[in-house]
Amino acid sequence: MTIDAGVVDLILLLVGLEVLALLAWRALRGGGLAPPDFLFNLLAGAALMLALRAALSGAGSAWIGAALALALVMHAADLWRRWQSSADTRSVGKR
Repeated sequence: MTIDAGVVDLILLLVGLEVLALLAWRALRGGGLAPPDFLFNLLAGAALMLALRAALSGAGSAWIGAALALALVMHAADLWRRWQSSADTRSVGKR
């Protein structure tokens, strides 16, 4: 069983549509998640999909490594943001 790079393109398109839908919901309804609350997570996943696509299409290891590095940076940013949010929540209760 082989996976075609076109399937990964479809998944990336769906991730992009998800981002647009979440942003539109927030703009139209005035509620929902703030972009920093979901964007880093979705970008990390999209970067992993880019790495997979690069590997499936025979791209060089530099492209695959760059996509994986981007995924790492986005994942670290997401964790840092969650950690800060958690610390802020704990400090409010101690005042």
